[in-house]
Amino acid sequence: MRAEKYIEDMVAQGCHHFTTESAIKAIGGSDEAVRAKLRRLKRRGTIASPMRSFYVVVPPEYRRLGCVPAEHFIDQLMEEIGEPYYIALLSAAARHGAAHQRPQSLQVMVPKNRPPVECGQVRVVFIARSDLERMPVTEVNTPHGYLRYATPELTALELVGYPRHAGGLNNAATVLGELAEEIDRDLLLEAAKLAPVGWSQRLGYLLELVEEPRLAEVLLPFVEKQAHSYIPLRRAEGVAGATRSSRWKVVINVAVEPDE
Repeated sequence: MRAEKYIEDMVAQGCHHFTTESAIKAIGGSDEAVRAKLRRLKRRGTIASPMRSFYVVVPPEYRRLGCVPAEHFIDQLMEEIGEPYYIALLSAAARHGAAHQRPQSLQVMVPKNRPPVECGQVRVVFIARSDLERMPVTEVNTPHGYLRYATPELTALELVGYPRHAGGLNNAATVLGELAEEIDRDLLLEAAKLAPVGWSQRLGYLLELVEEPRLAEVLLPFVEKQAHSYIPLRRAEGVAGATRSSRWKVVINVAVEPDE
């Protein structure tokens, strides 16, 4: 079978990804001959390879990117890798309507450190969280299959738990203000119980800062019971001379200024 025919037949059946192994079985011939055919298709821009031996079909409208958007293949890629995942942080916030600053890369939570995926102009950044299988996620049905996203409540907590990946505390606070209307109070408390209490301390402080007392108040009894010491609002900064929030047991060692 011609490699082009293999691609056409696959797309006609609604499949837009494949592995080298599956191509070798379907096309026939020697392994090296099939790999050479795939290299030619890749040079033409017909297919792209986000990961070794994993390919996606690139329709004409995405040829300028040199790949398809990461949301089109991330679920299939993670299935091929054999690891759980969920789309997180700014990528999840954008999905939930907080699109103040869309990340340049798709942010994906995985169990262990993994190098980023780069495919043309498309990039996937992985963030490690060993206990991710306990985290609340929502499955979204898309034209490209089901995608797993952090819930709005988990997203809020992770924005303060991973501030570097959230664009810093200023941006995290801005996104929290946009995300707030999607957050359920009861589900926020349940998600908080799965995270370090320090995340709830910082989140409660920031929620009050962005004038979301409805959400902050549900965290306060949890923090009062579980938080036994003060923590810095920004971990990388010193705390000498900084004011303190006795309500949240947070040392306010940086001024947070969300965008209007």
